[in-house]
Amino acid sequence: MRTLELRGFERHLGAVRQHVTTLRLLAAAAPRAWRIVGETHPVAAVGGGGYASGPVVALAGARGVPALALEADAHLGVANRLLRPFVDRFCLSFPIEGLDAPDYVVTGRPLSAGQLGATREEGLEVFGLDPALPVLLVFGGSQGAQTLNRACLDAFAGPAAPAGDLEVQVVHVCGPRNHDEVRAELERRGTRFERYRLVPYTAQLAPAMAAADLVVARAGGSVAELAALGRPAVLVPYPYATADHQSKNAAWMTAAGAAVTVADDELDGTRLAGLVRELIGDRDRLAAMAAASRRAGRPDATQRVVDEVEALVAARLRRPHSHTGAR
Repeated sequence: MRTLELRGFERHLGAVRQHVTTLRLLAAAAPRAWRIVGETHPVAAVGGGGYASGPVVALAGARGVPALALEADAHLGVANRLLRPFVDRFCLSFPIEGLDAPDYVVTGRPLSAGQLGATREEGLEVFGLDPALPVLLVFGGSQGAQTLNRACLDAFAGPAAPAGDLEVQVVHVCGPRNHDEVRAELERRGTRFERYRLVPYTAQLAPAMAAADLVVARAGGSVAELAALGRPAVLVPYPYATADHQSKNAAWMTAAGAAVTVADDELDGTRLAGLVRELIGDRDRLAAMAAASRRAGRPDATQRVVDEVEALVAARLRRPHSHTGAR
């Protein structure tokens, strides 16, 4: 295994020192990456669309190696935009206006076998849930999301909450840094913990999704997982995401009929309680959203990407000295 030391650019003002460090690491890594490609003679180069893989994929493409990059969101990221002259094919998780075949192919986002194989029964067992009651999953990424945490507390914490009488089990992934504060607030409000599972973080998110009748979440990369598992959702895009890509991800799910989108500044406990009560109480609508989510999902994304790589390699073998980047 060969390694390179790289880091991404900071996305805030006043990060001049960090930018200098990033450029210095990139300058040092480029000749080493060039040598690695020359020594290993790869048949193809595949990048995940970020700073870690971008330089290697670009240099491989420049050396005539068939190159492919993945895009996880409904927006072509900075690294992938910079890769355009060097990459033969982009595999998109979502359709992006103006980016069309053959250079851009919508394959879906590759997911692991564990993610795709998660079942409701597994999720019920992992989180100790009652199979007779509906399950609501709330999560805001690995570090949690303050907006979702506050809304979930205000909607469900304690018998006096707007949805305190709703027959539903809540699995709330609040983020490690928020756990103690959220737990204390739940106790203060007299929450019934047999119906409210508070989790700081879980590596079992796929089973939690599979067990959920409804999911409330941000709209990052997990949107592809929700669709592959056929889960209906209330999506609350993070308003400061790069190029507002979470809003685009959420719009894709909503247009498919699989989700309801709520702006971050419009979500509170009352709004969340009303939406959950409305959706959980309408089993036909929830089933229709789940079916729409399943239709939008691409559980075969990994194989589609593999097919694209194989096609590029086969084409290069037929035209050994040619190289055209995506436009």
